Amino acid sequence: MNRSTAQTVVLKSVFSGVDQESLDALRAVARKVTYPPHTVLTHQGQIEHTLYVVVKGRVAVTQILEDGVERLLGFVGANKTFGEMGLIDDAPRMATCTTVMETTVLEVDEIVFDAVLKKSPAIAYAMLRKILESSRTIDRAAIQELNEKNASLQKAYRELQEAQAKLVENERFQKEMELAAHVQQSLLPASLPIFPGYHFAAYIEPARQVGGDFYDVTALDDEHVGIVLADVADKGFHAALFMAVSRTLFLQEGKHALSPAAVALAVHRGMMEVSATDDIFVTAFYGVLHRPSGRLTYVRAAQERPLLYRPGVGVQALPADGRFLGMFPELTLVEDTVYLQPGDRLIIFSDGVPDAVNPEQQRYGYERLHAALSSGGSLSAPALVNHIVEDLDRWSLDAAPFDDVTLLVVAV
Repeated sequence: MNRSTAQTVVLKSVFSGVDQESLDALRAVARKVTYPPHTVLTHQGQIEHTLYVVVKGRVAVTQILEDGVERLLGFVGANKTFGEMGLIDDAPRMATCTTVMETTVLEVDEIVFDAVLKKSPAIAYAMLRKILESSRTIDRAAIQELNEKNASLQKAYRELQEAQAKLVENERFQKEMELAAHVQQSLLPASLPIFPGYHFAAYIEPARQVGGDFYDVTALDDEHVGIVLADVADKGFHAALFMAVSRTLFLQEGKHALSPAAVALAVHRGMMEVSATDDIFVTAFYGVLHRPSGRLTYVRAAQERPLLYRPGVGVQALPADGRFLGMFPELTLVEDTVYLQPGDRLIIFSDGVPDAVNPEQQRYGYERLHAALSSGGSLSAPALVNHIVEDLDRWSLDAAPFDDVTLLVVAV
């Protein structure tokens, strides 16, 4: 077995379920290094940004406790990883990893990880799952150690320690949510493009610190523009990870075809490959706008029906039906077409808009949304977004949001 084949076998064992092309891409950028015995690869208390995959050999994982005693946490052997949290977290290492014998590893640093995240959603999703597994393992070990200490103390002291442990857990969870929110925010477009005759504006407010909605407007070529708004049927860190994968798939597949159905089906297949569970799916609207003619061809995968305001005509919901992406293997999507005209205002939105409630738990509903669009139909794209959001805020008052609120406006 040659060197590259051996590396691919190791990576396939670590990142099961990832396609061969993605594994080859990771192997091409991973650095293979052989270390002698007693080499320290990660240092407890230091900030480092490298993931290690053990090809052969053995690594000891130790930790210095508060009383200065060094504790052996375990060993890492072939086809196992360590150091995952360093790829996304600026916190100091929680343990020291030292080679027990001559050990060969594949090293993936933060720069390589960021590149893989953009180009290979499957391997990026697998890496992030490894990071979550590692984080959960560390949490379980910390809780177990805390419980062992508490067993020797009186009941009052034990209850105090348990409360303290819960506080630590909550703080860690909060940090993870802040990190996920930062990652999610960085993946959303900082600004939307402006084309002659077409303006775009958007708004997003997660129901929690981290949500699963996303949107984008991308030039596909000199004449065509891709428009997407989607909603991951989950919340929190998992939704943020799946949102990153789904958005990357739409960006990649949109470069290969101008058919919205072909793009959405390719995204669906990609999601089926990387999803580790069968309880998460994505609703989506994806359209391709031909700017010279105003022709908007689109598919609606169980997303809310977009609303079109046309001067002299009023508000109408666009047709189209389709099942959500990423759950059932067999999927059929039908394309529909509408020709946008000067003065038109098209709003694409998530279900968090009509489902928003006021303090009496009454829904905002489609009738109020139609009225807000109709009264603001002559506004610019940013002004119309503000008009609808302000109307929604007046209705909701201080009621807690029920779902992510996402809105995308196309103004002709």
